[in-house]
Amino acid sequence: MANSPAPADIDVLGIGNAIVDVLSHADERFLARSDLAKGSMQLIDATRADQLYRAAGPAMEASGGSAANTIAGLAILGARAGFIGKVSNDQFGGIFRHDIKSLGIHFDTLPATEGAPTARCLVFVTPDGQRTMATFLGACLELTEFDIDEALVARAKITYLEGYLWDPPHAKLAFLKAAEAAHRAGRMVALSLSDAFCVDRHRAEFQQLVENHVDILFANEQEICSLWEADNFDAALQKTRGKTRIAALTRSAKGSVVLSGKELHVIDPAPVMRLVDTTGAGDQYAAGFLYGLVTGRSLASCGRIASLAAAEVIQHLGARPEVPLAEQVLSDFV
Repeated sequence: MANSPAPADIDVLGIGNAIVDVLSHADERFLARSDLAKGSMQLIDATRADQLYRAAGPAMEASGGSAANTIAGLAILGARAGFIGKVSNDQFGGIFRHDIKSLGIHFDTLPATEGAPTARCLVFVTPDGQRTMATFLGACLELTEFDIDEALVARAKITYLEGYLWDPPHAKLAFLKAAEAAHRAGRMVALSLSDAFCVDRHRAEFQQLVENHVDILFANEQEICSLWEADNFDAALQKTRGKTRIAALTRSAKGSVVLSGKELHVIDPAPVMRLVDTTGAGDQYAAGFLYGLVTGRSLASCGRIASLAAAEVIQHLGARPEVPLAEQVLSDFV
């Protein structure tokens, strides 16, 4: 007699880069002096990370990383959440562990006791709200398939993976192991494409992933056009049809589009009073959408909750919600 699947006592389990975000305001002259291209994300080494950290102005430090931000957003909305990601046994690792566990998120990945220090992302926000990022991946690169607890994956309704995780070779194996474990347990797998340049690097593999391993796809306009090498959003939209169970495609100020089978929902953006920092908009869109999904909302409502969460986070510094949205969601969305 086959074993019964474990009860789904976790709504969403995120697997991704465990990074401490160091956010500070900067002007264009600082970016030029530091040889940082405005609006870009570049990978840096430990020495460069230390140099930029010393040069930055007053900063806010908080645990981050794309999937971790989404999981934090889900926990703040009231979902039962878990996270798998690698930190080192150092000061920044302590910051990450404290922040994520303080939200009630299940996080017990063992820290690395040797090797590279905990990852950090220096985020410089210019007065127009644009973010320029310099990322030292550090201990993130040490995440392997042996860090994936298949029993934990089986307990999650949805396992959420970030596209950035496809860069390190060991993490790629972890990614596949988690997706296979989720599907063996009859659960769903969600993927965020993360970054158009990341898609460019791994296009053929991402196409196979989406068609063979992913149930829920998150991508912005640039990422989905890159994935299918489409000339425009409408062409990319058509190529996405039928490739995955659900696709949620964001278009910044134009809102988003949600696809599932023959369903198509055009979602308006939520109102934004003042744009401060676009960091985390896509991460919180995914959080709102997944929250709607695990609480049984319609796809249109999932999209509207997602837009609300994305709009909240871009009105302040930082990639995680400051305003609890759970009460508004409960009263406004069915």
